[in-house]
Amino acid sequence: MFRLAKLSVANRSVVALITVITAVFGFISLGALKQELVPSFAVPQAAIVTAYPGASPEVVDNQVSKIIEGEVRKIDGLVNSTSTSQSNISIVRVEFEYGTATAKVTELLSAALAKIKTTLPSDVEPNILSGSFDSVPIIALGVSANDGNNEALAQTLSDVATPLFSNIKGVRDVTIAGVKEKRINLKFKSAVMAANGLTQQSITSALQSNGFVIPAGTIDDEKGSISVEVGTPVNSLEDFKSLALVGSSSSAAPSAFAGFSGSSQIPAGISIPRTTAKVSSLTIADVATVTLEDAPTTSIARTNGKEALSISIVKTPDGNTVAVSHGVKDKIAELKKKLGAVTIVTVFDQAPFVEKSLENLSTEGLLGLGFAIIVILLFLLSVRSTLVTAISIPTSVLITFIGLGQFGYSLNILTLSALTIAIGRVVDDSIVVIENINRHLSYGEPKKQAILDAVKEVAGAITAATITTVAVFLPIALVSGLIGEIFRPFAFTFTIALVASLFVSLTIVPVLAYWFLKNPAQLAQASEFEASVFAEQARKVEEEKERKGILQRGYLPILRGTQRHPVITIVASVIVLIFTFGLVPFLKTDFIGSSGSSGFVINQTLPAGATFEQKDQAAAKLEAILLDDKNIDVVQTSIGSTGDGRVAFGAAAGGTSLQVSLVDKADAVAIQADLEKKFAADTSLGEVKFSSGGGPGFGSSSTVDIKVLAPSDEKLQSAITAIQSAMTGTPGTSEVKNSLAETQRTLRVTVNRKAAAAKGLTEIAVGGIVASKLRPSSIGKVNLDNVETSIYVVQTDIPKTVEDVKNISVPSTSGVVKLSTIAKIEEVEVPVSITSEKGDRTAKVSLTPSGDNLGAISAEVTKRLKSVTLPLGTTATLGGISADQADSFSQLGLALLAAVAIVFVVMVATFSSLIQPLILLISIPFAATGALGLLLITDTPLGVPSLIGMLLLVGVVVTNAIVLIDLINQYRKQGRPIQQAIMDGARQRLRPILMTALATIFALTPMALGITGGGGFISQPLAVVVIGGLFSSTILTLVIVPVLYWLVEGRKERKVIRKEKKAHARRKASLG
Repeated sequence: MFRLAKLSVANRSVVALITVITAVFGFISLGALKQELVPSFAVPQAAIVTAYPGASPEVVDNQVSKIIEGEVRKIDGLVNSTSTSQSNISIVRVEFEYGTATAKVTELLSAALAKIKTTLPSDVEPNILSGSFDSVPIIALGVSANDGNNEALAQTLSDVATPLFSNIKGVRDVTIAGVKEKRINLKFKSAVMAANGLTQQSITSALQSNGFVIPAGTIDDEKGSISVEVGTPVNSLEDFKSLALVGSSSSAAPSAFAGFSGSSQIPAGISIPRTTAKVSSLTIADVATVTLEDAPTTSIARTNGKEALSISIVKTPDGNTVAVSHGVKDKIAELKKKLGAVTIVTVFDQAPFVEKSLENLSTEGLLGLGFAIIVILLFLLSVRSTLVTAISIPTSVLITFIGLGQFGYSLNILTLSALTIAIGRVVDDSIVVIENINRHLSYGEPKKQAILDAVKEVAGAITAATITTVAVFLPIALVSGLIGEIFRPFAFTFTIALVASLFVSLTIVPVLAYWFLKNPAQLAQASEFEASVFAEQARKVEEEKERKGILQRGYLPILRGTQRHPVITIVASVIVLIFTFGLVPFLKTDFIGSSGSSGFVINQTLPAGATFEQKDQAAAKLEAILLDDKNIDVVQTSIGSTGDGRVAFGAAAGGTSLQVSLVDKADAVAIQADLEKKFAADTSLGEVKFSSGGGPGFGSSSTVDIKVLAPSDEKLQSAITAIQSAMTGTPGTSEVKNSLAETQRTLRVTVNRKAAAAKGLTEIAVGGIVASKLRPSSIGKVNLDNVETSIYVVQTDIPKTVEDVKNISVPSTSGVVKLSTIAKIEEVEVPVSITSEKGDRTAKVSLTPSGDNLGAISAEVTKRLKSVTLPLGTTATLGGISADQADSFSQLGLALLAAVAIVFVVMVATFSSLIQPLILLISIPFAATGALGLLLITDTPLGVPSLIGMLLLVGVVVTNAIVLIDLINQYRKQGRPIQQAIMDGARQRLRPILMTALATIFALTPMALGITGGGGFISQPLAVVVIGGLFSSTILTLVIVPVLYWLVEGRKERKVIRKEKKAHARRKASLG
């Protein structure tokens, strides 16, 4: 690497030109980088959501969930599948191996659903929601008509909004929701139909036999060819009413196709009526009352308490979140103009939070840059040297932007956190180089020679240090799952920045030093011999001056003392390590932490069996409380929606959710705490839960779950009861509940098959008759005004009570009988939801943490779970956020060990020794002392970001030891005794080691303090760990590494010294 520096100094103009070009392309790349909250990556998860109105959980499970889950379990690459069956809805969640593309997941699921389409109930339509973060809307708008006529608005909104927003670069999908559907209701005139031999099938046949345009062929005349079309489409309500019905009376009539001699002459697809009966000429309107009405409300969307239509915008995977959001906002005025008197509000928008997070991280990075420069200036006491060193930071960052752009990464909180943290580290190499150049210049050496000698002296050390730090991130590539996907861009960004800083320190810094640093004034006209003499004198003067400096006057006595008493030093170090490990039980642990979003989502759950109207009323109460808070800007309410892509990550579907957006600079935590108190005071609101909102979450549960699998319902209930009893009172939890505790009323009709058969009925026939009485039956669809409209047959005497159900009239071969005579009708309690995993029935006990010490809660839960005696064949495992944390900690722990092994291999290759790298590695456990200590002092939980910080520390802390040992080795090669080499090396590396450590610490201080207050849920714990670890390891490295070096490498010298002492003693004794 020294040759690179030599080449750069020899070609200074070329280096300057390349630097300018690099800076220009860096700024261009920065402008081209897309901005988003988290990196775009496909999570191989999906949810199949199926609405089944009127069905109980048991029916949904048997007729929908089991069928779907059974088929998807046959797909290759499936890791796990779970199904949840609730009243009216089925949710089957699937998880594939990481690396499976979202499009592939959707394709596989679509193929599986196609196979079972005929097996599922005819009136259900499974909907696949992919697990990609890009499937979650980045911005949603609420649109309402000022005159309250949203129905008329809905007719034009889709035609106007969809093409308007679809033209914005980066928009993948525009979804309009909240539009009330229409349907055709038929009330049959039974007497008219019976008199004309008509049935419900006659209506269906009329739909299937009319309304099609049939291409009959062509004819030719003198003007050319003419196409012949037969038929007209049914595209209005009047057309539908006037459809003729084919019934039968008494007289005969000739066949319309009597002229055809055989079936081969009959047009394909045309059925020939061969009856000889008289055909009636009635229409649908003659036999039924036909009305076009609003379909029953199954979902409601409101904005700030008013019914509204919503527009959700989903971006493409390579779309820029901020640019798309701004593009949508720019089009709002045009949308208003086209729609007329409407009110449009932004329900939620990821862009402001993304921009704020990136801005805060940028601010903290710039503050850190300023602090690092101040530290360098205080040590070097030279503006020129400081500027030469500082130039490496923006240069390295701009090179990183080029790398991010080339490899398709975005600017997000992970990559920007890596850049911010790297600011403290990228300057280290330049500090070591410029400090050594200054030292050589102060020794009176000619400028060019001083620069080359200085760079040669440290090139190997800083190269090894950089390779080591980069190498520790290699294990991140082996971390699977969500954590690996999230932090891979972080590792990549940090790696590019470090490699860039190495090249900058070996190329640009020597060139700038040559141009800007001054020669000693005494050498201006000196000859080579005079310069040599002066350099020797200047070195002695400067070294003496260094010894008298504050730093060395404080350090050298400690160094001498520890060298004289190495055993005491080592014992003290071991005590420190024991103390470090003793801190572990006192640490709080967490998973990833809160994202600090400027909004949140509220999920409301009423007791089982609540009607849609009751859910509506309860949601209205919530809205009133929320809108009464001046810190809340927008409340978007959704009741009964099947949800979006967040369902694949575990979000609720089919319930009531309220998306809350806050005003600028509002304290989300304080507002949430205040609202929780208000909600708790009103029991009519049901169960109200908060979750981070606005954008995609990380898909983790917020509770500690114990998942139970059992071979039977009885054993499952027994195990759940025992486990809940054991978990009650667990410290650090606010609530313990199980998924089987809540039940709902169901009216179960059990058909007496023998009694029904005696009446000429089957179980299916009876079920169909009861269903047709209780809910309208769909008989088809028709296209009205280009809108597909369903047709339903409605009853006039719908049962309203249990007694009415018992008295339902059932036609049979022996006449009309009451339902109660052929079936047992009873009210039973059934679970609110039925859950299965890989086909086995499951349930769970959930504990809600009340604090942030997740590790202590998990340990206590595990301890209590071991004391529970479970029924035979039943298993219970820890799940939820606790399992996520344990899995991530396990993988990152292995990555940490792998990083240490990689560092050792790199050091062995660098020093050609197995012993010296072991001395270097001693810095790592001492880094844990400061890291764990500062986590405790700042009350920061140990989570995934903290472990990433530990991983980073492995590479950072050995840097100082590498620089120190490398110089000691160089002095030994020059022939200095080992003790002198240790003292001189430690003394001369004191300043650069302190400079690099303090520059990094102060660069990370704004981030650790969270000065800007945003975007720190990942970077803040990481910064705390690095600062604490670097502080302790730096102090201990300057003391323990020289002692260990002397103990390991000084064996021969100590042996010689002992021999000399013995020889001296013998001589003294012989003389005496």
